[in-house]
Amino acid sequence: MTEKERDRRIKDVGTLKALAHPLRAQLYRLLTIARTATASQLADQVDEAVSLVSYHLRKLAEHGLIEEAQARSEDGRERWWQPATEGISIRDEDFRDAPEKAAAHTAASRLFFEQRADMFRRYLDERAHWSDAWTTASESAEWLLRLTPDELAALAREMYAVVRRYEERGREAVEAGDTEGREHVAVHTYGFPFRV
Repeated sequence: MTEKERDRRIKDVGTLKALAHPLRAQLYRLLTIARTATASQLADQVDEAVSLVSYHLRKLAEHGLIEEAQARSEDGRERWWQPATEGISIRDEDFRDAPEKAAAHTAASRLFFEQRADMFRRYLDERAHWSDAWTTASESAEWLLRLTPDELAALAREMYAVVRRYEERGREAVEAGDTEGREHVAVHTYGFPFRV
């Protein structure tokens, strides 16, 4: 994959709504994991018809979220896809200037949260099938802090930088052929104010 833009910031409702469809969000996540895939490969993973998956992939491409990738096989009929950027970001401040934009952002955020929660629920259900090394390394924590908005923003930036370092380390290792003992790992963080 060529050098790509890091974390494209989604600022328009149309792109947000395109991604906030449950199947499209799932396909985008799977494509991010696979790096490249065909509609057929993705359809097998989501248990949907190839034609439906192809339709949703084209919708993601229309909004610049994914793009065609170089073919990985001799079969010229297969269309390969890849993420268009090295990640995306969606910020509240880009959607709070109009009620319909704020509502779309809230709906998208709820969908993404539910899909992330489903991933963790699946891990909990399958935990007995993972090795002791993986279950010992797995983490679930909650910290209840007293911070200012600036401190919360700084904390988020620091955590983001740490995760990016590990993401790059893992990607470089896999590209060098070091795949022994490596699994896909999801890291979800949430930082938000609350009152008691």
